[in-house]
Amino acid sequence: MGVLTLVHILVSFAACAEAIRRADFPPGFTFGTASSAYQYEGAVNEGQRGPTIWDTLASRPGRVIDFSNADVAVDHYHRYKEDVDLMKDIGVDAYRFSISWARIFPNGTGKPNEEGLSYYNSLIDVLLEKGIQPYVTLFHWDLPQALEDKYGGWLNSQIVEDFVHYASTCFKEFGDRVKHWITVNEPHNFAIDGYDFGIQAPGRCSIISHLFCKEGTSSTEPYIVAHNILLAHAGVFHAYKQHFKVIHCKHILK
Repeated sequence: MGVLTLVHILVSFAACAEAIRRADFPPGFTFGTASSAYQYEGAVNEGQRGPTIWDTLASRPGRVIDFSNADVAVDHYHRYKEDVDLMKDIGVDAYRFSISWARIFPNGTGKPNEEGLSYYNSLIDVLLEKGIQPYVTLFHWDLPQALEDKYGGWLNSQIVEDFVHYASTCFKEFGDRVKHWITVNEPHNFAIDGYDFGIQAPGRCSIISHLFCKEGTSSTEPYIVAHNILLAHAGVFHAYKQHFKVIHCKHILK
């Protein structure tokens, strides 16, 4: 029965896909694909990338039932040209990906890592060569572990200044070609699952029956994190508007 059901689903999906065409969508509708750095890139110890809170979470004994991690993932770091070719073949208009903060600043802040900048510059250039617009997410949950260790990451208001610094570096390096920016991916999920339920990085909670949470306060930390995310988003928005928007518009309109 399970096999028959699966076959019926696949046949139905194929029939729908065959019936739907681009002309059925309004002008300007964007078709795209999406990924996140931690889930796709792999190469966690290459290119001077620093460790992230997700690397730490995946390495905790017993935390991941199947002992999996993202050390390799789909190897997008090495295969991005092939992946972009596949996107081109299926006819997408856009690719939404996230930048790993720890590739740009292995220690969370300071001097940018040239190898990280080079990687994302190459990815952006290849996308544009194929006629695919990059949509860039600045933070998809993979905070540099150095900032978690230094001051508690998103629980400390210092994160606002460091996030603005990181984002401004990305705007400076990539903004002449990137038209579309996303500041924080799914902030609600990050705050709740990371600091209330403890099921995602950094894995903090105070649920008594939780098997893995060693520290945290579920009643307050999600609100503190959410507050700092909003401040960080606002800081990045104003930094872009004040220092980069006019310059980037001139580049893109050339």
